[in-house]
Amino acid sequence: MLPNTGRLAGCTLFITGASRGIGKAIALKAAKDGANIVIAAKTGVPHRTLPGTIYTAAEEIEAAGGKALACIVNVREEEQIVDAVDQAVQKFGGIDVLVNNASAISLTGTLDTPTKKVDLMMSANTRGTYLTSKICLPYLKKSKIGHILNISPPINLNPIWFKNHCAYTISKYGMSMCVLGMAEEFRGEVAVNALWPQTAIYTSAMDMLGGAGVEKQCRKTDILADAAYCILTKPKTFTGNFVIDETLLREEGIQNFDVYAVAPGHPLLPDFFLDVDPETLAMKMEAQGATPTFREGKKQDLPKHEGPDKTKPEGPDRGKLHVHFAAEKSGGPVAETFKIIKAAISDEVVKSTQGIYRFELSGEGGGTWYIDLKNKGGSVGSGEPPGKVDVVMSMSSTDFVKMFSGKLKPTLAFMSGKLAIKGDMALAIKLERLMGQFNAKL
Repeated sequence: MLPNTGRLAGCTLFITGASRGIGKAIALKAAKDGANIVIAAKTGVPHRTLPGTIYTAAEEIEAAGGKALACIVNVREEEQIVDAVDQAVQKFGGIDVLVNNASAISLTGTLDTPTKKVDLMMSANTRGTYLTSKICLPYLKKSKIGHILNISPPINLNPIWFKNHCAYTISKYGMSMCVLGMAEEFRGEVAVNALWPQTAIYTSAMDMLGGAGVEKQCRKTDILADAAYCILTKPKTFTGNFVIDETLLREEGIQNFDVYAVAPGHPLLPDFFLDVDPETLAMKMEAQGATPTFREGKKQDLPKHEGPDKTKPEGPDRGKLHVHFAAEKSGGPVAETFKIIKAAISDEVVKSTQGIYRFELSGEGGGTWYIDLKNKGGSVGSGEPPGKVDVVMSMSSTDFVKMFSGKLKPTLAFMSGKLAIKGDMALAIKLERLMGQFNAKL
């Protein structure tokens, strides 16, 4: 890992969203130098599901060797930002570094993103970054090391990064455009850069979005903390850059990246917005030990078709399972996959899930299919499901079979644009967690 050099000793860092995750990791790295940290975040009392508050973060920062000022700040509220900046200047004498880390996320399509969510992402991500920068800049200009660091991606206009979550992408690119504009506007006075991870970083947000087991495919927040430290200790002439953590750290001489992995040696998920098409992405996964069947066109290890009559329930329970595959869809990998999924459904699964899923599949054996994990006994079949749909998943038939047989991770499918999801994301994640039970049978 990148060693501390002491260059941030006595410097004051104003970090938004520093009560947990990436923001706190950057704060702790600077604290080891003896830096002053302003924890500007919303969590003053313990959250019902998320760890940490501004006060517990302050305790950790001071234990690491820094000085802390905990401030309740919602970056959507200008008065709260102004008040926190005033407190910081009064306590520490100025501000040397601003880290715009606070961010809101909703990976939903245009028709499935409520206006309230759109407003949240635009005002927290783009407006919050712009506003916090504006309020801190008079003090940053007076600093010998004045620096703004936005945790935002390089601007990639490939439509794949817009089509599944347009509002979120716009809001994050708004943070990046602040880098483009302010780096030029304040060149020579304040350095302005962006930092983004090469791979997924394990935080509370990724735990929520990725589902069970996703942590093994992620790196720790330490890698972003080290990269941020490297950027913030560079001269003001280093400005206007969109830095990728791994690239920078390799340039700094770091060779062993296993130290940053949650599960060293395990294949890692690439992060959003990097210019990696699905095929190249699959190659990268293969190089790290992932199954070659991530690739399109690879031979599938699928159950052999046993004939149309095998798709119907037999024995005394015939008719009870509500399986009604259409005659023309009774054969092939998709039908076989749904057949095996049905066999894995139990009353306990239905009770714990309570969701109805519709699949819009393209290609051989495709069309509309469903899994009902809400009504008694559960059911699967082709055509419209028996009840209100909670989640709609759209993908190719080939990728569907890969996903349910464990050969394509749902998170990878979603991030690479192979899978589109509409509806209740929490229920979508529940289904992802159930796939382990299906994988053993497929």
